[in-house]
Amino acid sequence: MFEKASRLKLRFESVVGMLAAEDLWDLPLTSKKSASLNGVAKKVNAFLKESEEESFVVKTSKPNELLQLKLDIVKRVIAVRLEEAEAANKAEERRAKKLRILSLIAKKQDEELGDRSVEDLKKMLDEIS
Repeated sequence: MFEKASRLKLRFESVVGMLAAEDLWDLPLTSKKSASLNGVAKKVNAFLKESEEESFVVKTSKPNELLQLKLDIVKRVIAVRLEEAEAANKAEERRAKKLRILSLIAKKQDEELGDRSVEDLKKMLDEIS
């Protein structure tokens, strides 16, 4: 799909002008002020719907293949970006949980040290020095 896009030199219309397929990876998923993947997808989908010829007699409405390819590419970029965002969120949650656990371990170790006698603590200090 991406090979075909590059060979055809596909361009995607956006509020900031025409974008190449590789430019899609740099767009935010949504934005009200600038170009976004959602905006590009809506625009391509609108063009695709406009290109479908409506007939009430003959049902031979074949969608424009080039526009369908564009829509498929934008949808794939969106899907990958959503997967990446979800993976990043899960990694951040794991990191935060690990930090909480390490903090609790340190707190318990401090409590353990606090329960020792002064003499034991002095011995421990001498062993370290």
